[in-house]
Amino acid sequence: ALGLAFGVAIVPAALAFVVPINAFVMAMFTAFLIHLLSLKRGVTVETIVLLGIAMVFIFNSLMALIQFFASQEAVSAVVFWTLGSLTKATWPKFWIALGILAVVLPLLARHGWALTAMRLGDAKAESMGVKPRALRLEVLVLVSLLSAVAVAFVGTIGFIGLVGPHIARMLLGEDQRFFLPGSALCGALILSVGSVISKLIIPGTIIPIGIITSLVGIPFFLFLVLNHKKASW
Repeated sequence: ALGLAFGVAIVPAALAFVVPINAFVMAMFTAFLIHLLSLKRGVTVETIVLLGIAMVFIFNSLMALIQFFASQEAVSAVVFWTLGSLTKATWPKFWIALGILAVVLPLLARHGWALTAMRLGDAKAESMGVKPRALRLEVLVLVSLLSAVAVAFVGTIGFIGLVGPHIARMLLGEDQRFFLPGSALCGALILSVGSVISKLIIPGTIIPIGIITSLVGIPFFLFLVLNHKKASW
């Protein structure tokens, strides 16, 4: 948003790619901030989730502040980018994303057994020879890298990373050897279907795909929350 509205570059040497690099740097910064706070003693999963929600509100407020001071054209550009659209995709961006995916997926796959063990809890994983703290940091970096690159190129397309993995888990279970590629395929399928729907709703008009995925993802998210509460009861 800073790049689109005011031309501010977090990395001054990369003015030609100011928007994607700004987005990438801020995404990685946010991920590391959450990780550092999660290392504090007594922090629970619920605390981390609440921290994430708080950060969403903080960044939304800063976005609103940027739009308030920006020109009308800049506001339109910022809003369109935050909705996410595959029309921003180009072949150079595709090859960069594919190259990073080709490097990251094998790195995640080699930890398949250890990640499955961590589903049993850190204590049991440690008894099996896994180092949860180091593994968690490595996975966070890799996942943040994948997410940041995608968002930097096409904007924020919400709920793909929430809905896809949950569908894969319901179909394939917790074994990370099957769950990791299953999550990628489910996410790709959701994105592809959303892209088709965004072109069919209004003939001749391409609705930003982020709107479509949010409309599908929010009910699915509520379904997961309600089912989790029923299981707890």
